[in-house]
Amino acid sequence: MKVAVTGATGLVGTRLVERLKQEGHVIVVLTRDAERAQRLFPSSAFPTLEVVAYQPKQAGDWQRAVEGCDGVVNLAGEPLFGGRWTPARKQEILESRQLGTRTVVQAIAQAQQRPQVLVSTSAIGYYGTSETASFDETSPAGHDFLAKVCQTWEAEAQTVKAFGVRLVILRMGIVLAPGGALAQMLPPFRLGVGGPIGSGRQWFSWVHRDDAVDLILYALTQSSVSGVLNATAPEPVRMAELCNALGKAVNRPSWLPVPGFALEVLLGDAAQVILEGQRVLPQQTRAAGFQFQYPEVAPALQQVVGQL
Repeated sequence: MKVAVTGATGLVGTRLVERLKQEGHVIVVLTRDAERAQRLFPSSAFPTLEVVAYQPKQAGDWQRAVEGCDGVVNLAGEPLFGGRWTPARKQEILESRQLGTRTVVQAIAQAQQRPQVLVSTSAIGYYGTSETASFDETSPAGHDFLAKVCQTWEAEAQTVKAFGVRLVILRMGIVLAPGGALAQMLPPFRLGVGGPIGSGRQWFSWVHRDDAVDLILYALTQSSVSGVLNATAPEPVRMAELCNALGKAVNRPSWLPVPGFALEVLLGDAAQVILEGQRVLPQQTRAAGFQFQYPEVAPALQQVVGQL
């Protein structure tokens, strides 16, 4: 296959590009930072990869990249936890997903030889937060800021179906990998002062990065798969269980709780996502025939920590 990828330099994107290369696919990386992409994916190591620089709102650059591709993977979006959610930051989070996805769809629509499939990410923030409810792909949307972002984001992706393109939307859980959220959690645990954040009872719906990438590849290559799939492990855990497993993975105690107000000082409204959480189950994902390598959190954390 020939696959175009946005967000290729991110936590999931870099691993996806490696896997696409290993499986012999031709890769087109769409990026605003061509120099960084070329450092990450040098031509000597990635001979079947092309880097295409683009401007976020110029569909012409994107059209050249998607022309003749079999599939497009849309991973682009401003990081959710890059700082406090000020009004300006919220606007960046929304527009990077809304306008970026709109431009991807416009490029696909304008292509003479259109891709057969668009795999576009979303997030489990779609469902809102709850300490008691469980959510699957059929559950209604929540009402908070992140839920509204996800609804807008997904609505832009849905328009690609008008052009005869198969669409798969992956609602991503918290990705466990070297880097990302785990990199922010690890330092206190390694010092022996880690512990549950907030009450410890909030749900943590996670996915190992390798499973997230496997699911993207599955969505790309299985023509029978379409619609919304939750990219979350089938065994979500409470925050206290996650932190206990993380302490064991680094062979350190995990007894010192982090009060919720400390996180609110650091992240503002963004702290709500971590302090309240949600229990998300991949019902449609499993019904589509996908099997997780890492369904349980302890082995997943052991594998990730072993890479550090």
